[in-house]
Amino acid sequence: MRLIAITCEILYREMCLAVARSRNTVDLVFLPKGLHDVGQEKMSARLADAIAQVDTSRYEAICLGYALCNNGIVGLTAPQIPLVVPRAHDCITLFLGSHRRFLEYFNANPGVYFQTPGWIERGEDLSQHGPDSIVRKLGLLQTYEEWVAKYGEENARYLQEQLGELTRNYGKLTYIRTHTGCDDRFEEIARQKASQRGWKFEVLEGDLRLIQALVDGEWNESEFLVVPPGGRIAPSFDDNIIRPEMLTACTRDR
Repeated sequence: MRLIAITCEILYREMCLAVARSRNTVDLVFLPKGLHDVGQEKMSARLADAIAQVDTSRYEAICLGYALCNNGIVGLTAPQIPLVVPRAHDCITLFLGSHRRFLEYFNANPGVYFQTPGWIERGEDLSQHGPDSIVRKLGLLQTYEEWVAKYGEENARYLQEQLGELTRNYGKLTYIRTHTGCDDRFEEIARQKASQRGWKFEVLEGDLRLIQALVDGEWNESEFLVVPPGGRIAPSFDDNIIRPEMLTACTRDR
């Protein structure tokens, strides 16, 4: 089977390892980290553009190395070949191997912040905000001194207090070990970040079975959505997370 996988660069090491192990021929297209921070409309447009550039005559399916990601994949359409995507709310499920395992750990560890090799290697501190991200465009990543110069001291103090709430909700940093090389180095970086913030720290063994199954073409219905040509991804608002929606002639003409 010949596949093409369009994926977030956060999964770079894990996806490359899975492709190296796969019997299928898989071409990889990586998109910049943090697309979920630019808003649903821009993220969907960027992914749609990547899908439109695929030469569908060369492949049997397009695989998406993404989760629902704040509805960023909603509305994406399958062209002349199927579009395959894991049933997951966010990428942490892909690193842990199942949606159930993610929920069990998350519910048992409220206030947890996850880090993986890709989030550290291709991120900046605890944020993943690229130049097009909403928070960066709003100037929320500027220094306190820059806020004072722009908004005045009182408003700058208010911004500092409000943005501090974003990290007060966290009390633990969990590093997911994916065994793709350099885990010790990334783990130590994550440990230092937790220490700097006074957070608890834990290492969790990752499981790449979903990523491997995606590129191996083992798409069981409970864990993967296979959108047939002429269909698009829609939210299901239940345990399935996403569902296929077939386009009518009227819908396609909009």
